[in-house]
Amino acid sequence: MTCGMIKKGLVGAGLGALLLGLVFGASSVSYVKTAFYKARNTVTDAVPIQFEIDRARQEIADLEPTIHDNIEALANAEVDVKHLETEIAETRANLDREAKKMLALNESLKSGRLQLASSSGVSYTAEEIKADLARRLDQYRRGKQILKDKEETLKVRQQNVEAARKTLGEMSAQKRALETQIEGIEARLKQIEATQTSNEFTFDNSALSRVKQTVSELDKRVEVLARVAEQEGRYAEKELSVPDDLSRDVSKEIDSEFATSASSSDKSL
Repeated sequence: MTCGMIKKGLVGAGLGALLLGLVFGASSVSYVKTAFYKARNTVTDAVPIQFEIDRARQEIADLEPTIHDNIEALANAEVDVKHLETEIAETRANLDREAKKMLALNESLKSGRLQLASSSGVSYTAEEIKADLARRLDQYRRGKQILKDKEETLKVRQQNVEAARKTLGEMSAQKRALETQIEGIEARLKQIEATQTSNEFTFDNSALSRVKQTVSELDKRVEVLARVAEQEGRYAEKELSVPDDLSRDVSKEIDSEFATSASSSDKSL
């Protein structure tokens, strides 16, 4: 059953690839890649930013065991360097003592004082002293080579310790910088979220805007009516009113009225 499902899957994949090849030709590979990256970016964009911040903070926290291991490794390396420095110092001291002994024996051999007494009272011949000097010299030379090797090893270890210290310091500094950067990103996110929250309390001003527009239109219409009335009163033709009693001589009445008034005024003077 499993083999059948695998075969069906392979056949389906083959048919899909064939269909893509027929539709897009040589560009089918680029279409598949573009679709894959587009889908991956879509999934990534769908992940909440706070989740990504927490994930980044966890990755930073995961650096702590690595830093601790490096600190322990550095401490061990520093101890090894210290011990090697002690060994080198002891080797130098031993070589110095051996060199003094060989010089003393060689001086006795050259001066002819060949009868050297040991702590047990045994005397040695010149040949025995020469043989002892040869043995001591060979051993001294081997010791010098060993000292040289240790000094080279010490130099390399010191360089490694110094490089480890520098790397550890940089790693710790970058870890602190990343923590600070994440804190800044989270603070900005909270500020943006707070701004978005305040923007949620918005009101629908469309009804108020419609009322304002209606009132404005009414005011405009009234203003137009007022101006029309004003213009009509200014430019309309004014007609004289005709009296109803055409037989009345108004002019004579006025002359008579004012002539009487004038005579009375003269008499009073």
